[in-house]
Amino acid sequence: MIYYLMALLIIIFDQITKLFVVRNMELGESISVVEDFFYITSHRNTGAALGILEGQMWLFYIVTVAVIIGILYYFHRYAKGNALFSVSLMVILGGAFGNFIDRVYRQEVVDFIQFTFFNFIFNIADAALTIGVVLLLIQMILEEVQEKRNKNGKHSTYNTGK
Repeated sequence: MIYYLMALLIIIFDQITKLFVVRNMELGESISVVEDFFYITSHRNTGAALGILEGQMWLFYIVTVAVIIGILYYFHRYAKGNALFSVSLMVILGGAFGNFIDRVYRQEVVDFIQFTFFNFIFNIADAALTIGVVLLLIQMILEEVQEKRNKNGKHSTYNTGK
């Protein structure tokens, strides 16, 4: 249940920040937070990351629903007892659902986080997706290392020491 709460908090934080930007900033308006480094910039995106597949909402609906179903399947089938796997899936779920809400209700995604060293503007949901994928990759690497250790008999919980 705590993992679902995590996803819900990401969705809520994402939607509150987007609502703040929509209600308080003109499209294209930029507010300097740290001069020449970090800005809050009101931007809209009808595509995916970096504006690819612009205007293909039907595709995003299908892909997002498939991703959400896949995440829930893996969470209930494989993540039990594995905190890192559970967290990574729920962070991805929160991010995917946050942008899905925008696509359904606004027909576009509200982006507003801009760092000058990146060449794009993103939002909380995008950040959650990225963090979740990185955590998932770490989980996969750790599983691979553990499997190799078990296969070699080193540090295995099944190693009887004989």
